[in-house]
Amino acid sequence: MGMAIYPDDPVLLVDDETQFLFSAETALTANGINNVVTINDSTKVLPFLEKQNCSVIVLDINMPQITGLELLPLIVDKHPNIPVIILTAMNDVESAVKSIKAGAFNYILKPVDDTRLVTTIRSGINLNEMRIENTKLKNYLLKDKLEHPEAFNEIITKSSSMRAIFKYIEAIAKSPQPVLITGETGVGKEMIAKVIHKLSGRQGELVLLNVAGVDDNLFSDTLFGHKKGAFTGAENERKGLIEQADKGTLFLDEIGDLSLESQVKLLRLIQEGKYYQLGSDMVKLADVRIICATNADVDVLKEQNKFRKDLYYRLQTHQIHIPPLRERKGDIPFLVNHFLEKAAFQLNKRKPTPPKELFILLSNYDFPGNIRELEGIIFDAVSVHQSGILPLEPIREKIFSRMKSKDISNYNLQYKEEKIFFGEQLPTLDEAEEILIQEALKRTENNQTIAAELLGISRRALNNRLRRKIKFTH
Repeated sequence: MGMAIYPDDPVLLVDDETQFLFSAETALTANGINNVVTINDSTKVLPFLEKQNCSVIVLDINMPQITGLELLPLIVDKHPNIPVIILTAMNDVESAVKSIKAGAFNYILKPVDDTRLVTTIRSGINLNEMRIENTKLKNYLLKDKLEHPEAFNEIITKSSSMRAIFKYIEAIAKSPQPVLITGETGVGKEMIAKVIHKLSGRQGELVLLNVAGVDDNLFSDTLFGHKKGAFTGAENERKGLIEQADKGTLFLDEIGDLSLESQVKLLRLIQEGKYYQLGSDMVKLADVRIICATNADVDVLKEQNKFRKDLYYRLQTHQIHIPPLRERKGDIPFLVNHFLEKAAFQLNKRKPTPPKELFILLSNYDFPGNIRELEGIIFDAVSVHQSGILPLEPIREKIFSRMKSKDISNYNLQYKEEKIFFGEQLPTLDEAEEILIQEALKRTENNQTIAAELLGISRRALNNRLRRKIKFTH
């Protein structure tokens, strides 16, 4: 199979020198830019643009009939979103400066260096793609409906924040640029990557690699593959994941754990779109979309010099942050129902009925393991249930044992996030106790058993305090 067409709209090369057009097209094709159109008659440019949109136009200044300087303002006026790169002779830099002022994106001096040509055109393509994506994004955000709701069927949510993420995914899915997915463990980053791949329209497979604990040598071998005899033990040639994901998507999970040496290699792969198998001096083109995910705070890693800033800025061209479950607790009933059905089917049991208290209990837990933790809790409860009602006790014990095992710093952080402030006059212990009890009862819809667990006291102790309060008020 041949390489996919890139970019979607062609790069237009305009020059009266046919030898230059041939060599430039050859250099671009060798570097993965294979959708190229050449025109050696400047009078044909405007009629061509009326019928065909372009990603980038490379325009020679000195041509017979209509010069590049004459064509440029006409192109900028009628096709303002297409980046135009001017070609000019070494002794005519002044014309190049005039062109930039007239709206050209950049200029290249003749004789043309292939590396400079490819780099400048690729920058123009990226600018054009970003303009298109920004327009798409605005249109998507103004719409209320998803164009492909079926693509998100496996993600159970009614959250408005998740719906906004879905709309963003639809806007950027077809972009060739990398995507960075962030969020805590268990929020569903891999599922988001699968949806992006599904909506991308890419013909190849989605290939996954968790890079946590992978050293630089293993990373290079896994990603790029190796030739026979590349190193001791390399008895056969091995294809890397890039080749396996050809025309598809490569998903690198736990990217925050990647070594600095491997980060450099990943950056080069993204920037240049090519790589070498270990033991080979033959360059290979990488027709692959890169999606990365991490549960680490990349901003902190950057400041600690554990994550390269240039790689981070490359990856965050499109960034998606998935909120934790505690920030979208309205999803809990829908997730519970989904996991009850899934567990009952896999365990060959009848789907149990969840007690009302279950949702009160779960809504008062912060789920450090997020959706993955909730799924485990439900599967465990279904596996031991015998009657038609899902037993609450094993779930209650599991949740409160985890809450009690939390480090005190977690509580301090919660208090800070919930913005509990004290005024000039502190409340008395009795007043503070009253506030805590009322808040616990409010959160648990007056379920005293769960409220007592939240307060870290027994049900009897809570009853005694409530009776004492009633007796005092009367």
